[in-house]
Amino acid sequence: MAEMSVELVAVERRLWSGTATFVVAQTMEGEIGIMPGHERVLGQLVEGGVVSITTTDGEHVSAAVHGGFLSVTADSVSVLAESAELGEEIDVAAARTALSQGDEDEQARAGARLRAAGHSAA
Repeated sequence: MAEMSVELVAVERRLWSGTATFVVAQTMEGEIGIMPGHERVLGQLVEGGVVSITTTDGEHVSAAVHGGFLSVTADSVSVLAESAELGEEIDVAAARTALSQGDEDEQARAGARLRAAGHSAA
């Protein structure tokens, strides 16, 4: 099975690092799916986006990502986010409150947090 090295890093910490078979990210140009052997790409991540990683063990890692960049080579993917939260760490109740009561930026972040945690933002 082909694999690639993936790092998901935010300014404050490294969220996840390991090997994966597939990565999906939301960039300013649209959603991109990356598999091992992908052409080199540098993309700007959207505010309030989600990055999904399928590990070589078949596990799924999701993170709410707010700004930053995605760098892809044939055998590696680096997600360098301004801020990010793993789906398993997200307080769903707080995100739902921010979705209904926050300003536009807070709502975008809350929607991404809910999607990364596996909940509907609707």
